[in-house]
Amino acid sequence: MKQFNQKWTLITGASSGIGEVFAQELAAKGSHLILAARSESKLNTFAQKLMHKYGIKAEVIVSDLSRKNAAAMLYQECKERGLSIDILVNNAGFATHGLFEEQSLEKNHDQIMLNVMALVELTHLCLPEMLRNKKGAVINVASTAAFQPDPYMAVYGATKAFVLSFTQALWEENRKRGVQFLTLCPGSTETAFFDTLGTDDGVVGKKASPKHVVDAALQSLGTSRSYVVAGRMNYLVSQMTRILPKKVMLKTVSNLIGPSN
Repeated sequence: MKQFNQKWTLITGASSGIGEVFAQELAAKGSHLILAARSESKLNTFAQKLMHKYGIKAEVIVSDLSRKNAAAMLYQECKERGLSIDILVNNAGFATHGLFEEQSLEKNHDQIMLNVMALVELTHLCLPEMLRNKKGAVINVASTAAFQPDPYMAVYGATKAFVLSFTQALWEENRKRGVQFLTLCPGSTETAFFDTLGTDDGVVGKKASPKHVVDAALQSLGTSRSYVVAGRMNYLVSQMTRILPKKVMLKTVSNLIGPSN
């Protein structure tokens, strides 16, 4: 409880799914919240609910982090409101599915901007103050897609591989400087992710609840872990990339998440 009580947590993609549950769980632990997403009405309603139920403070900032300079503008808005970010949860992200050449280049550009650039920029902006305070935490949400190339979700898998590699590197840089870094790698989860994706072809195994995923992350903070895979079976599957030959792994993934026949 003390780890989060009276801290300010910035959560991106906070209006639904994993981000929404992060907000609920952290509010229950006494953290004040900065909720960022595109849905102003939904965020305002959610913020009021959390403040009333848990007695915390909640600030709403509407932001489309796939847009150029949006991360810097979000951070600047936090500073103008006098908010000091103790915990950063980079959760916002989306995927595309299908043959790469048939996907919208503009949509894949937005995917890279959101999944990679916004995450990097917010981490870069928030880290110096955490280091000055010699405390803080950054949770970057990746995916089990980070552990291998993902045919038919090539850009998404590559962005999440970046998130995993990037966050593990910063874990090593900062593990003796007071700031915790953790990569959260969920598998298929009961969120609107697949509605946005437009297909269930990317579903692998049984969908986990967002609460199960968030609990895995919060339980791992303060430990020596640089990443956590939510779910025992997901963890076992993620480690298969170390055992199976690359061609076999690619074929397996292709069969699992490729277009339905």
